[in-house]
Amino acid sequence: MKTIIVDDEPKAIELLKNYLEHFSSIELVATFRNGLKAFEYTSKNAVDLIFLDINMPHISGISLSKMLPEHIKVIFTTAYSEFAVESYEIQAVDYLVKPISLERFTKSISRILATQPMMQEAEKKLIIVKSGSEVYRITCSSILYLEKDGNYLNYHCENQNILARETIQESLDKLPSNFIQTHKSFIVNTEKVISFGKNELSIAAEKIPISETFRSEVINCLEHNTGQ
Repeated sequence: MKTIIVDDEPKAIELLKNYLEHFSSIELVATFRNGLKAFEYTSKNAVDLIFLDINMPHISGISLSKMLPEHIKVIFTTAYSEFAVESYEIQAVDYLVKPISLERFTKSISRILATQPMMQEAEKKLIIVKSGSEVYRITCSSILYLEKDGNYLNYHCENQNILARETIQESLDKLPSNFIQTHKSFIVNTEKVISFGKNELSIAAEKIPISETFRSEVINCLEHNTGQ
């Protein structure tokens, strides 16, 4: 689970960083002292959880939370308890009042981890893909397959193609588990596979190769993963 910390106090950021080291399933990917920079980051990178201070310059945590995609979970951190009611009205996961103890922090994280399987299902429905100067929000169910093109990956979707400067592994890291690699140059959405054989599979009118390296995993997945 990828998380960021947004707080204008360096000591507050450092405390949360230290606490997060106790939880291997949560990856701290960035910290920000400016809410607008944090928002810019979330528009271009995958983020699952934000520890968000409320009382900040430029933009408040409450205002920033209302701008975020719905799948991003928010835990507010603040020294002002009077914001609690408003924070719960916007469906924050939790509200931590400073100074935050490790015990209270752990309870909040436990709440997040307890719902992680359900969260992952929702989170993966939408991914962020950057193509040149444009940033696309792509629904995973609309993706048919991905094809390597030099240093780029071509996202073949139902209604559009999007060329992104990404590696195969970078794409696999942000796609849900129903996407698998079939060849050094191809990733497919297994839910879109119509038929398959030893050396290739069909998606829409396209034939996608299955290389020997990935054959066993691909065939096993397609034979047993029926979505039931």
